[in-house]
Amino acid sequence: MPSVTLVRYTTKSDRTEENETLSRGVFAELRNKAPGHMTYALFRNGDDFVHLFVNTRDNDSSALTELPSFKAFSRDSTDRYAAPPEVIRLDLSLVESYGLVRALSPA
Repeated sequence: MPSVTLVRYTTKSDRTEENETLSRGVFAELRNKAPGHMTYALFRNGDDFVHLFVNTRDNDSSALTELPSFKAFSRDSTDRYAAPPEVIRLDLSLVESYGLVRALSPA
């Protein structure tokens, strides 16, 4: 079953740019590997970050979490956070979307 994970957190002000730089490394690796069954997005408002991960194939985050760049991002991540992150994981069936399926469909 497809899964959706939303992670929201605030970084310490002096670690915000470092956090964004490490996050961008994950996106660079994803663009290089181009896994077709997932989407990943990062949103930022000042020191607040929201990560959105959708795996349309199954309930497995390893396509993301096993990437070397994600492991580098995760290493010592709790030291960058002002408070523990809020993590929401849901197993859902996609009913309808705009752009999501098109973005995940082979060209």
